[in-house]
Amino acid sequence: MTIHKNHPYHLVDVSPWPILGSLGTMTTMMGMIKWFHLYEKNLFFLGNTIMLLVMFQWWRDIVREGTFLGYHTWKVTMGLRWGMILFITSEVLFFVSFFWSFFHNSLSPSIDLGMNWPPKSIQPFNPMEIPLLNTIILLTSGLTVTWAHHSLMENNFTQTLQGLSLTVLLGIYFTILQAYEYYEAPFTISDSVYGSSFFICTGFHGLHVMIGSTFLLVCLIRHYLNHFSSIHHFGFEAAAWYWHFVDVIWLFLYISIYWWGS
Repeated sequence: MTIHKNHPYHLVDVSPWPILGSLGTMTTMMGMIKWFHLYEKNLFFLGNTIMLLVMFQWWRDIVREGTFLGYHTWKVTMGLRWGMILFITSEVLFFVSFFWSFFHNSLSPSIDLGMNWPPKSIQPFNPMEIPLLNTIILLTSGLTVTWAHHSLMENNFTQTLQGLSLTVLLGIYFTILQAYEYYEAPFTISDSVYGSSFFICTGFHGLHVMIGSTFLLVCLIRHYLNHFSSIHHFGFEAAAWYWHFVDVIWLFLYISIYWWGS
């Protein structure tokens, strides 16, 4: 039976994924508490497994609805665009709180810090070494993802594939270098407010890089499977917006924490 609609909106079908995703999130949070207090990780990994399974199947359904069933009309796509814009805005404010904390402590160091910034017990990183290399890597990845976007709009399948592949590889390279920097760090998260600010800011940024790399990897797979066209590729566009946001946040991190703060 054919169903005719007289509106451009997508009224979603009943889905089990929201409630199952909520249960997975609750299990993960309870697992974190158990890990921190009882040093047992089993419930935390169970929650993560539930969330990954839910995300895979939920996003699979969205891909089917947008790519094969044609439910993502212009009106729906505009709603998705505004949703992504508001999400990135909330992420900007999330990082503003960390920068606020950093500058609050660094511009007027308290007597507990020896009225000095960085505190005398802290040996900061040299901003001209790995941090500078990571900055070059992320700026280059911004160029490659823009190259991929313009190639997609010109229906150039090969160059889009190359640009996306390079962006994902650069994101993974950045994460490896960040992990190496953490391994070699001469201070920890418990070393005064400097250590707390440094690891919270760079750690959450690193998490966003991993999420963005996964986002772009999914787009790479979808592009390889011919899910995108020059006029219908908002999934990739959202990933590119998110990646540019990650780039800009890193520039602020590098200038304020690595360069000025050291």
